[in-house]
Amino acid sequence: MAGSVIVYAGLLLMLAGSVSVIRPLRLLRIPSRPAAAAVLGAGLALALAGAALPAAETRSSGPQTRLDDFVPAYQFGEVHETRIHASPDRVYSALRAVTAEEIRLFRTLTWIRNPGRPWVKRSESILAPPARQPILDVALRSGFLLLADKPGQEIVVGTIVCCGGSGVADPQSFADLSGPGFAKAGMNFVIRDEGGGWSHLRTETRVYATDASARRRFAVYWRVIYPGSALIRRMWLRAVKERAEGTQA
Repeated sequence: MAGSVIVYAGLLLMLAGSVSVIRPLRLLRIPSRPAAAAVLGAGLALALAGAALPAAETRSSGPQTRLDDFVPAYQFGEVHETRIHASPDRVYSALRAVTAEEIRLFRTLTWIRNPGRPWVKRSESILAPPARQPILDVALRSGFLLLADKPGQEIVVGTIVCCGGSGVADPQSFADLSGPGFAKAGMNFVIRDEGGGWSHLRTETRVYATDASARRRFAVYWRVIYPGSALIRRMWLRAVKERAEGTQA
């Protein structure tokens, strides 16, 4: 999170400096083109510093979930949660059925993350899902593994996000992957019954880089895409909530 804040602060400075090189923005107290060049350079240095920040390894200390079986240690992660006025079984059904169309801004944010030429048909993936198909089903057909599935309680999926194919074909080999040069990502959705017709839905994403090189490479990517990634997950939970509570067809 801190790395992303620093990277985006640097990018904003670069934008202000770039514009002011053409026409100084006195509103931002950039009085001249030399000053604009200095702002541009400072922004570049700040963005590079944010991207290069070391990523410490973390181990889960919270309640045990099946995600702990597959990614017990990680350097990058995020957690989001919501309360839903529906039973755990209904929440689980909604989770398995929700589509990209129901997740606000999903296609916009994934296009920004992976833009394509409009005249070229993109291969099916979680970044380019077919219309009106459950997003989890699309993920599992296009590179994600189903690591664990306990209806009404938790589902865990995983994939290799850096830095090349690994031949991982089953949950155990995913859990065991530790050779150099890879970063593996696990994501779960955990449903807990709060009683009184309410459920708690929590999603966590963890990424474990197996060596320093993979960690550095993935850190740059993560710190750039993190804001969009976090927004997608919040909108994903909202879509599940709306479907489970019956406000989404």
